[in-house]
Amino acid sequence: MKKVNLLFPFLLCVALAVTVVSCQKGDDGAQGPAGPAGPAGPAGAQGPAGAAGSPGQPGTANVIYSAWLDVAYTAVKNSAGDTVAFTAEIAAPKIDNDMLTKGEVKVYVNAGTTATPAVFALPITDLFALTGVMNINLYFTAGKINLYSTDDASTFTDQGQKAFQYRYVLIPGSAPARTSVNWNNYAEVKAYLGLKD
Repeated sequence: MKKVNLLFPFLLCVALAVTVVSCQKGDDGAQGPAGPAGPAGPAGAQGPAGAAGSPGQPGTANVIYSAWLDVAYTAVKNSAGDTVAFTAEIAAPKIDNDMLTKGEVKVYVNAGTTATPAVFALPITDLFALTGVMNINLYFTAGKINLYSTDDASTFTDQGQKAFQYRYVLIPGSAPARTSVNWNNYAEVKAYLGLKD
């Protein structure tokens, strides 16, 4: 029994020495490898809603449109000297081969004035203008919009305001077709493009 009593303090001292040595850093002082990640904690409460952002620009990327333009028609005469038609051109430098083959060109005429607009998509037939029934047709070539009319559809001034002005819209083939706008309806086009006049 006396041996067991002497052995117990010795074992206690050895255990204490081993514990102190094992808790000390190694010679190089390097940190050991990271342990595996613990399980994910529970989801927190949803945060408050953020402030509303400012409105974005209309979806008109790559769409090009002109101002309202004055256009002068020239009479086309036959061999007897009678006027048989009227033609005009609108310069549109952005109409290139890609626009002609992959894009779309829309042209509008304001047969009224700025104060009292009457806007039509071209081509039009049976427009009752000052001279009666009028037809305006068109075709496109590089850099130009070519107009053909049965009557003189030139821009003119009526009581200090211009009438019969023209505007074109160029829609490249690469522009995203993510809109259901009716390009023949000028009111829809004006709203979609954010046109002010």
